[in-house]
Amino acid sequence: MSRDQAMEVRATSAGGVDVGEVTTRYLLYGLLPSWFVPGLADWMMHRRTRIEDTAGTKESVIHALMMAEVGIPIAATLRYEVNPALLAVQLGGAAVHEATALWDVRTAVDSGREVRPIEQHIHSFLESLPFGALASLMCLHADQVKSLLRGGRGDPDAWRLVPRRRPLSRAYLAGVAAAIGSCVLLPYGEELLRCRRAARRNKKRAPSDEAEWRATKGR
Repeated sequence: MSRDQAMEVRATSAGGVDVGEVTTRYLLYGLLPSWFVPGLADWMMHRRTRIEDTAGTKESVIHALMMAEVGIPIAATLRYEVNPALLAVQLGGAAVHEATALWDVRTAVDSGREVRPIEQHIHSFLESLPFGALASLMCLHADQVKSLLRGGRGDPDAWRLVPRRRPLSRAYLAGVAAAIGSCVLLPYGEELLRCRRAARRNKKRAPSDEAEWRATKGR
């Protein structure tokens, strides 16, 4: 696509709508907030199927790992300009997150925890939303995608994170931070704590169960 064609797409003749601005607003106020909903729903499913009595701490730690794999690219995108360095962070995070998601489901299934159809459907949203956001950003910044494919040649800032020329408002960033705290950190921190408590409880119970078994066997 030529530069003239790109400019024509950005401002349509019908109403002078800036497609780039509309897409950016969709990402900031539509897609990103919607990511918290399936995340919270997934936590509810883990609680409903009593993760602490099956996969326990291992699966809960995997959940924390996946949140970091998505959270770090999101935080970088809110803070820095889109360039080859940021795209590499985003693509790497998406790839690692997908691999970890497969590990997560395998861990749950092997532990005997029931992964219900509704939970599998929730997972589809958690996996597709990051790819949808990344695809939209790559369309908005096709020139940076080309620069990435060329190894950033000719751009001295290609491989360093550059702060946004137009920083997002403090109110918006505070809202995102509050949503992450209430919909991600708080519930999944509770999950990890619950799994750790169950693990300690089971560890204390094991010697008494063994002693009872030995006493029964000796009768």
